[in-house]
Amino acid sequence: MSINYDFGDLEAFLAVMETASFHLAADRLNLSQSAVTRRIAKLEQALDSVLFERSTRAVKPTLAAKRLRPRAEAILEDVRETNRAMRDESVAYAHQRNAIVTVAAIPSVVAGLFLPAMRIFKEQGFQSRIRFLDLAANEVAEVVAQGEADFGICSIPTLEPGTDFEALFEDDIMLVTHPDHPMSDPSRATWTELATQPLILPARGTGNRLLIDDVMARARRPLNWAYEVGRTTTALELVADKAGIALLPRSVGLSHASANLVFQKMENPAITRPVGLLSRIGQSDTEAVSALKSALRQVVPL
Repeated sequence: MSINYDFGDLEAFLAVMETASFHLAADRLNLSQSAVTRRIAKLEQALDSVLFERSTRAVKPTLAAKRLRPRAEAILEDVRETNRAMRDESVAYAHQRNAIVTVAAIPSVVAGLFLPAMRIFKEQGFQSRIRFLDLAANEVAEVVAQGEADFGICSIPTLEPGTDFEALFEDDIMLVTHPDHPMSDPSRATWTELATQPLILPARGTGNRLLIDDVMARARRPLNWAYEVGRTTTALELVADKAGIALLPRSVGLSHASANLVFQKMENPAITRPVGLLSRIGQSDTEAVSALKSALRQVVPL
């Protein structure tokens, strides 16, 4: 059975019922009297029932109209309730979305960049919860490109299509040693000396390892490693335990895990990585996301 009337027809019907006048019903609905007449005629045809007895003096509802009225009122109230619920859910979803900022970042920038920026962000009055995805550089690029993070803090400027990289600072790759290690003496911090020591390198395929391998290959100084690690904190633990020496970003030196370790810049060749904001092209930032990005731009970690 097809339904050949709509909510507007029911609204016109109830307006005529309540005002007992096509003219007054038209005024209430901000319609012409002929439009109301057409809606009532359409409803009567669809229901195969006469709803009003019209005379020059009055408009009287029929028994069919009296039976329809409670059903029409219930139908329209259900529609209004549905509309209210949908609007409330939309507002709630928007609030929830704005209240959570998802940031994907390489772990090495947490202490020197992200935490100072968060202090500025909170001082500005933002109370957003932060969902922090600490990932390798290539994984940061992937989740930003897929829209799983509002933005990223990354060290690879061109990895995923559809993303835009905004450089914030240059981060040197440093030699990290225990204070008791001979290479903590600046005069001995050379690539030649390093080749004789147990070396800790980032895991193959990570952004830092790709950078190190590329620079050293062009300098024709291949590196032999004793340990490969996925996390900078693991490398720092090994250095602190005197298991070896490591090549790590300068920004790592601002973390608590690096306390008492010695960071030295290597030259000829020097290794530097760009660190910046990675955003998805075409994505509109919420006020909170925009404010957090602005705070990150104000922070110079080195």
